[in-house]
Amino acid sequence: MSNKDYYSILGVSKNASADEIKKSYRKLVLKYHPDKNPGDKSAEEKFKEINEAYDVLKDDQKRSAYDKYGSNAFNGNSGSGFSDFSNGGFSAGNFGDFSDIFEQMFGDSIFRGGSRSRQQQSGADIRYDVAITLREACTGTNKNLQYTTFVRCDLCSGKGYDNKYTPTICPNCGGRGSVRTRNGFLTIEQTCQQCGGQGSIISHPCRKCSGSGRVKDKKNLDVKIPAGIEPGNQIRIPNEGEAGFMGSPSGSLYVAVSILPHDIFKLEGHDLKCTVYITMATAILGGVIDVFDIDGRVHSINISHGTQTGNQIRIKSAGMPYYQSNRRGDLIVEIVVETPVDLSIQQRQLIEEFANKCTDKNNPKTKTTRDKFDKYI
Repeated sequence: MSNKDYYSILGVSKNASADEIKKSYRKLVLKYHPDKNPGDKSAEEKFKEINEAYDVLKDDQKRSAYDKYGSNAFNGNSGSGFSDFSNGGFSAGNFGDFSDIFEQMFGDSIFRGGSRSRQQQSGADIRYDVAITLREACTGTNKNLQYTTFVRCDLCSGKGYDNKYTPTICPNCGGRGSVRTRNGFLTIEQTCQQCGGQGSIISHPCRKCSGSGRVKDKKNLDVKIPAGIEPGNQIRIPNEGEAGFMGSPSGSLYVAVSILPHDIFKLEGHDLKCTVYITMATAILGGVIDVFDIDGRVHSINISHGTQTGNQIRIKSAGMPYYQSNRRGDLIVEIVVETPVDLSIQQRQLIEEFANKCTDKNNPKTKTTRDKFDKYI
């Protein structure tokens, strides 16, 4: 499998900071999310690549390993990897640990350590990507996840053999699951080839799982997504990943959450920002306007006379909740003064009369700008 350039996939340099990587990931994941590109296979593959790259580069240890060994260091097929489910779809995206790298270099042997037998392999972790609305992120929500993975065989209870028969101890390894050989001053321990590391010989494997102790099946799981979760955060659910071999522990399910764009509000940290248009008369004379927050509550805010486009009004504690906290961010209302259009003849005459009576005192910024240009003419 060829090495992937994770930095190029996320559009950042190799010296990019964690914040730069996170910022680029958020931008790309919104652009290529399957919910925004229904039926677009290329966008779906790009979305998976982006998540795969971010999973590695956001973690200092994984990033260090990637810088040394490339993406092939994370493509092992051992039980310590990840299986990837993006909106219910499956793709191979395993992230092995350093023992997998050594096993690729030296077969399945390690030096003076316990060998990893099939019987000892825990189930792989699973990643499931979920997109939620901004309101759901603020209030919390429940999502039903449906995915296919390995589950414990119900016929043999995960043991891998028919309950009528008892496995016999492997004569080659004496039940240890591994054999040791001397090579100079080194003692090399390898998985027993006769029993495959199980330590026993199964003469009558389970007819349903063929001796693995697990089978593929559909899972249906309700997951609670807490209020205040941030884009890119993951919720770990133990024992809901792949079932392990021969009754070994199951992996975990990681629910990766992304937040869909909102028509009105934009998330900036824990603050929510929105743009509100006001009339020129309100900007000149001042007044009171009503603004809704993400929860539908109404806030009456005062517009000062002489308000300019770009002025911001902050409404305290009307933004995004903090995770597992009673605190909330603020709602920032940015004002835009709307210039009237489609004026009647009478309206134009009134505006012209108004303009003729205005002085530089009424338009100080216009005068300042004109004076700056006059210096260079």
